[in-house]
Amino acid sequence: MTKPYFIELADYNCWANDIVCNWLSQISDAQWEQPIVSSFGSIQATVLHIIGAEHIWVDRMAQAGNLVWLPTSYKGSREEHIALWKNTTQRLKDFVTGFDESKLQVSFTFKRVSGEENTLAYYQTLAHVFNHSSYHRGQLVTMLRQVGFTNVQSTDLLNYYRL
Repeated sequence: MTKPYFIELADYNCWANDIVCNWLSQISDAQWEQPIVSSFGSIQATVLHIIGAEHIWVDRMAQAGNLVWLPTSYKGSREEHIALWKNTTQRLKDFVTGFDESKLQVSFTFKRVSGEENTLAYYQTLAHVFNHSSYHRGQLVTMLRQVGFTNVQSTDLLNYYRL
């Protein structure tokens, strides 16, 4: 895996997240907060989980101090979530763009939200972050349909490549 590969995934992640943010701007606050049986209990909680993960992984990889797990503290509106997600996604892309490719194979140690210490190579972490976001975007499609929003389109990587 190379830096250009991860830049491509970062671009894809921006593209796909932007599509989902567009959908989210079209739903009501009731749909946003409606309880749904899924990994997280609502569209809002799922979106915040994705934002929180992208945010904390960038901070971990950048070896930042005072890590914040946003799902335990962030209380913004739907519009503020959308803006934060776009900002966080761009921040992830900027991190990848500025990353030293010679360090992709280098491992770093981090603490999970639970406090458990783990070690991963940067390339493994980046692969995880982009896969994680894709996984939960898929859940959002199903959740949006469950609350009555059906104006969805595919955010599949194949469709991004076909642009």
